[in-house]
Amino acid sequence: MGAHSSPHRASSSVARASVRDWPADQRPRERLRTLGPKSLSSTELLTILIGSGGRSGSATQLADRVLAWGGGRLRGLASASPTQLEGVAGIGEATSARLLAALELGRRLDREALPERPPIRGPSDVFDLLSPHLRDLAYEEFHALLLNTQHRVLRDVIVTKGILDASLIHPREVFRPAIVEGAAAVILVHNHPSGDPTPSSQDLAVSRQMIEAGRTIGIPVLDHVIVADRGWATAT
Repeated sequence: MGAHSSPHRASSSVARASVRDWPADQRPRERLRTLGPKSLSSTELLTILIGSGGRSGSATQLADRVLAWGGGRLRGLASASPTQLEGVAGIGEATSARLLAALELGRRLDREALPERPPIRGPSDVFDLLSPHLRDLAYEEFHALLLNTQHRVLRDVIVTKGILDASLIHPREVFRPAIVEGAAAVILVHNHPSGDPTPSSQDLAVSRQMIEAGRTIGIPVLDHVIVADRGWATAT
């Protein structure tokens, strides 16, 4: 695809700077707008909620401190009180309130009953799941479906948007969220705006690269499905 999406975590030198001084394509808000919130790390999402830093550090540094207070996990923040969060250097009353409100929204969303997704049994199931979104796009969008041991979808991660280019898609963009989610397997998916799902040489190169990376990491790539207006094909 076109320009490669930036790593989920900025370099340490960038993280120390004000978010306003970051390269545009590394700013969490810009990444959220271009790739969607699913593609952001927990630190980046917390950075957006915190908004801005101050003398105590950048917004990203404050986000790291909040996560560290929770033991590195969002669930570790679930029982935090306003006073406890305000004990984190740089976190004041307003920021504490935003963070606690976001956590409570997440809890309420989790309590809302959702029908259990059926397991993915083959490419046609992938097509049925993602074609309503992908088949009419004017650009290519590369997704990773993260699956549990029953092959039910844990999360749909948008990896990149643009033109599929094997040299510009790094395995970490696929397997970092897979590791975080504890995924048992991954299915790669992207669309062909031309309407023809026939895999290209680039598609096959991406498949080879990701399959090898998954074999090394221990999270198998089960398939690479191409979605188009005229149906689907696989690039594995």
